Amino acid sequence: MSDAAEDLAQSTSDASLRRSIARSKEIEADIAVHPERYRMLTGDRPTGNLHLGHYFGSLRNRVRLQTAGVKTFIVVADYQVITDRDGTGPIRERVMGMLADYLAIGLDPERTTIFTHSAVPALNQLLLPFLALVTDAELRRNPTVKAELEATGDRPMSGLLLTYPVHQAADILFCKANLVPVGKDQLPHLEQTRVVARRFDERFGRATDKPVFPQAEALLSEAPIILGLDGQKMSKSRGNTIELGMDADTTAKLIKKAVTDSDRHITYDPAARPEVSNLLLLAGLALDRRPEDLADEIGDGGGGGLKKLLTEAVNELFAPIRAKRAELTADPGYLEEVLRAGNQIANDVADQTLSEVRQAMGMVY
Repeated sequence: MSDAAEDLAQSTSDASLRRSIARSKEIEADIAVHPERYRMLTGDRPTGNLHLGHYFGSLRNRVRLQTAGVKTFIVVADYQVITDRDGTGPIRERVMGMLADYLAIGLDPERTTIFTHSAVPALNQLLLPFLALVTDAELRRNPTVKAELEATGDRPMSGLLLTYPVHQAADILFCKANLVPVGKDQLPHLEQTRVVARRFDERFGRATDKPVFPQAEALLSEAPIILGLDGQKMSKSRGNTIELGMDADTTAKLIKKAVTDSDRHITYDPAARPEVSNLLLLAGLALDRRPEDLADEIGDGGGGGLKKLLTEAVNELFAPIRAKRAELTADPGYLEEVLRAGNQIANDVADQTLSEVRQAMGMVY
């Protein structure tokens, strides 16, 4: 690509991002007045335990939107566990642990539908017509597919990984979600969903009075980037996280080992002092305070003072969540009941959508 072409592509991308940010702000304002207009889909892969990064990055925002009155669907993407690995691991344990985390932070199964991929056949059946609407080249250009492939090293790309964006489109469209909380780097994924919806209605939906699928919009997350306790990217596989279900003593021990630097005077400077600033950011998020103010208070207290503050802030914030989680995990029958109910609702919705798809395609016999 020439320099001029690269500049054009970048300017186009920047303009698109600005439009997405502006539209996201409009949606936020409208939710405050008309939450009933929105149906949201989001979810997680059960590849490990949920942690602080998940909580501050997305989980508490889900509770906020649920409380605001937005109809919410959350997929526990168990089928997606095998996109980049050979087995499922302790999948049942992780699914039930994730469900306990969801309920402990305040997600209400009466207002939020929580379900698993593998329990909703009609959702997955949408993959067949959807795959006919995209090309191999489009899938390989998807930034997330490219990033995931690079992360697997020399491992051959599975068909499931290659079609991951289409599976995600099925997740969003099966329940006709028109709102998806995403980070800026996930916008291409959502655009793929919009393309699938648009192409389906162009090819098959003309016989109907209205489009079969909505054009889902992004609700851009303003969550800051949070590093792990070692100063690297927060990741379940790195073991540099504080899990929601950890007890107070384990949390304290992990924070005590967190990376800082040799300067005893604490300042918030993400560029020059990323590790110290990350711990300040975490404390600020837990306390709902500015990290700069916390740095001023700690002053010459050094890394020890910073870690003490962070430990107390995290343990205080998560104490009621951990207590609720312990109560939930002690009653596996209740968790199973919640998941069965969520799966039933998801199946009813998916069956209806698949019926509409078959009618649009003339495949009702």
